[in-house]
Amino acid sequence: MTAEPYAPARRAVHEQVVEGFGTVRILPLDPPADVDVVHGWVSEERAAFWGMNGLTKEQVLEVYAHLDTLDTHHAFLAVKDGEPVALFQTYEPEADRVSECYQVEPGDIGVHLLLAPAGSGGGRPGWSAALLTAFTSFVLVGLDRRRIVVDPDERNTKAIARFVRQGFVPGPRVVLPEIDLPDVYLPEKRAQLAFLTREAAFGK
Repeated sequence: MTAEPYAPARRAVHEQVVEGFGTVRILPLDPPADVDVVHGWVSEERAAFWGMNGLTKEQVLEVYAHLDTLDTHHAFLAVKDGEPVALFQTYEPEADRVSECYQVEPGDIGVHLLLAPAGSGGGRPGWSAALLTAFTSFVLVGLDRRRIVVDPDERNTKAIARFVRQGFVPGPRVVLPEIDLPDVYLPEKRAQLAFLTREAAFGK
């Protein structure tokens, strides 16, 4: 029996057929509707670098409900052939702490990516590359940006290697400062910056 497709009526901001992989739809995150999926992913030990281990479902909902009020930060859910496969976030670097660590250029956009665990749509050979292909197309072409910046934790060697395989060029290692505000707390983070330009990704 085939499972019902996830959020079939929700309008995608990007849809792409990736050869040899399937159809990827990028949906705006709906915090109340998606909190079960997201909380399950961020609570796993493998997602420790995402920074939400130990949060309750209600706390995760609060985080993404707050994010949903911002004009500079956006969250998306990637669905492959009807099944959720990744949490994807974009942000304006000049409105983020990363701007204190590198020279932001016009057309830059920041990205965070959390892939689904093995057994719930992810963890298969070629999945990360295929999903990154869809994400980079959405960001660099669909949003008309010139360059993506990522800032994985410097200890997250798997994520760093994944980005490098996709064509990202490593930048400096930096220390993202602690943020302690009424609506958000982020601890200090030692990160490896990496960049992907539109020219490097698509040759134009």
